[in-house]
Amino acid sequence: MIVSVLLPLVIAFIMFSLGLGMGFADFGWVMRFPRAFAVGLLNQLILLPLVAFGLAHAFGLSPVFAVGLMILALCPGGVTSNLLTKLAGGNAALSISLTATASLLSILTVPLLVSFTVSYFMDEEALQVDVTGLSLKMFLLTALPVALGMACSARFPSFSKRIGTGVSRTAIGLFVLIIMAALASNWEVFSSNLGSLAPVAVALNLVMLALGLVSCQALSLGGRDATAISIESGVQNGTVAIAVGSFVAAADGQILPPETVPAAVYSITMYLVCLPFVFWRRRIQKGGKAML
Repeated sequence: MIVSVLLPLVIAFIMFSLGLGMGFADFGWVMRFPRAFAVGLLNQLILLPLVAFGLAHAFGLSPVFAVGLMILALCPGGVTSNLLTKLAGGNAALSISLTATASLLSILTVPLLVSFTVSYFMDEEALQVDVTGLSLKMFLLTALPVALGMACSARFPSFSKRIGTGVSRTAIGLFVLIIMAALASNWEVFSSNLGSLAPVAVALNLVMLALGLVSCQALSLGGRDATAISIESGVQNGTVAIAVGSFVAAADGQILPPETVPAAVYSITMYLVCLPFVFWRRRIQKGGKAML
């Protein structure tokens, strides 16, 4: 019941809240500033999975946790990255465009790459990933709710603006509940492996935030763009990762299996890493420094 009904509904609502804060005009940003958009998208789709793959080996993660880390890295960003970008004074339109585009592409990228990840890290008795079924679930979880939110915003702008704040706050509350549920259902696994999972989660966050800035500097992108791209590169959607991990391991009959623990740990350590970064970038923006 939780995995098959409640969890998908929560994820869909969170993604709907993302679409509600968007307009179809946001995608025009892609055409006006293609270089910044391309850097952010490549960081998310290529660089992030490669870094996670390297860290899984470097930290010697067990197969089940390596799969969980890779699922996290393969999932698109979410509402959190958009909120942190706004708080940091970054380019919110770029952040939203990257999140929405990655969510649409995840219909194809996540099932295929998760299937490869499971077969690579697990033995011959690894879980069998239904690529077609997972693609359909990703569409229902991400692309469709975002599109519905955008359509609602376009058709009923006043109503959408009026309920937007409440919907966003509810989405954040549901995000927290999902993380707590994942930790509670795997408390023994979480507490006994926190020492190995927290460092790799922090490392993934730090490395991607830094590489986001470095990739922008290499292409002479400005401070607000660099802030948005760095946060989009380094902040992942833990709730979608928990859902995907649950779908992949559903054959084991577990409500929230160990594959979801890395995403749950990351969703906690992420704030310890990102909030100082956010306030640092905010000071830079206020100080008028264009490049950093």
